[in-house]
Amino acid sequence: MTSSRRRPFCLSAALVLLTVAGCSSTDAAESITVPSPPPEQTPLCRALHKELPESVAGQARNDPEPASELTAGWGDAAIVLRCGVPRPERMSDPQSEAVEADGVNWMLEQHAEGPRFTTTYRKTYVEVTMEKRYAHDITPLAELADAVKKTVPAKLKVP
Repeated sequence: MTSSRRRPFCLSAALVLLTVAGCSSTDAAESITVPSPPPEQTPLCRALHKELPESVAGQARNDPEPASELTAGWGDAAIVLRCGVPRPERMSDPQSEAVEADGVNWMLEQHAEGPRFTTTYRKTYVEVTMEKRYAHDITPLAELADAVKKTVPAKLKVP
């Protein structure tokens, strides 16, 4: 009985906090950190931003805040792209997982909130985070591949 009494209280407290804060979980998810790439990589990210599709995996374009040519989003933060991110530490791990989608290689990192993919062998790193529902679906990456190939040149693979 005690736990059933706590649930409504917790739910009510959560609703009050959301009302007082004036935001929802969706709003919080739409705010992201804008990368700070080296100056020579910024033009690549700007070019990519111009080529990105208006929809990905059936989700309409909905760029996150703060607005930047280094970020893009689709849906209510269902899919978020950041260009010019630092090289992920996991990329040095020979056991790290990777996928290929329409000619673009991506390193996969599984997180509780959903997968994160980062391009490999490109002149700047492009990161795409997705909600859990895309955990086993590379369709969004395939839909982003043409824009990445067109604007972010490949670099030689490191042996």
